[in-house]
Amino acid sequence: MRSKLLLMVASLTMTGAAFAQTKWDLPAAYPATNFHTENLVQFANDVDKATGGKLKINVHANASLFKAPEIKRAVQGGQAQIGEILLANHANENPLYALDGLPFLATGYADAKKLYDAQRPALDKLLASQGMKLLYSVPWPPQGIYTKKEIQSVADMRGIKWRAYSPATAKIAELIGAQPVQIQAAELTQALATGVVESYMSSGSTGYDSKTYEHIKNWYDTEAWLPKNAVFVNLKSLQSLDKPTQDAVLKAAADAEARGWKISQEKNEWYKKALTEKGMKILKPPPKLVADLQQVGTIMIADWEKQAGPEGQAVLAAFRGGAKTATPKK
Repeated sequence: MRSKLLLMVASLTMTGAAFAQTKWDLPAAYPATNFHTENLVQFANDVDKATGGKLKINVHANASLFKAPEIKRAVQGGQAQIGEILLANHANENPLYALDGLPFLATGYADAKKLYDAQRPALDKLLASQGMKLLYSVPWPPQGIYTKKEIQSVADMRGIKWRAYSPATAKIAELIGAQPVQIQAAELTQALATGVVESYMSSGSTGYDSKTYEHIKNWYDTEAWLPKNAVFVNLKSLQSLDKPTQDAVLKAAADAEARGWKISQEKNEWYKKALTEKGMKILKPPPKLVADLQQVGTIMIADWEKQAGPEGQAVLAAFRGGAKTATPKK
């Protein structure tokens, strides 16, 4: 009789624990092997451990739950509780999202961090107005140009089929006379294999993940910008958690941000070495290409300032007050 009573108590305890457990879906756009996704999984594991299993976060990699452009709306509308986006993908919604996608505004990790510090309060305010909270943000390695042929200037890229994955990269195509083709990360490998795109700007990370080296053999290390991924949560979903669980999420997010910035910088050199081993040439951009790209950056930054209004201009001024003037890598 005693053993039956103990079993009943244990069963009720387990049922209560299961009932108390909360599950969140976290859609992400990049492969499971990408360092951003690996960092997301570590974040989810840290939350699980810190909450004793009360909050489980299921990471859906490689745009398997929502496509990249759909993730922000899914979290905002409560279809997913938490998600990861590339901020620059949403530049058409608000200029603030475009800031880290402007060529040659912030070209190294130190300046990218200064830009983020200047941008963060405005991002917090913007996302809060949309019913969301920014948890953390991590940069991609610096962006370079993948091309099938070697180039000396942007004139060599006119008419080329150019992958555009954000408004900024579409604008670059317009300014250099390339043909923009909207292709997200999960579609890039197939687009390269079928000749839908011939060139694009991205990090060594994307080139390695998408096996670009099987189709393109040149990468110009321009260090043009460091776009950031942002992990954000539906505010109602966060506020529905008890205080200790909320605190655990915020602590794990802070740890993920610090870890992610460190890994991104370490991976930058690793990716370049890995691409070289796969037969890709890592090239310094020729002087004329540098000058051409600098002109593109100047135009885009000036356009951004006009669109951003006083609040955006204040963010840029705060960044410029603590940063050196960025120039392309020579």
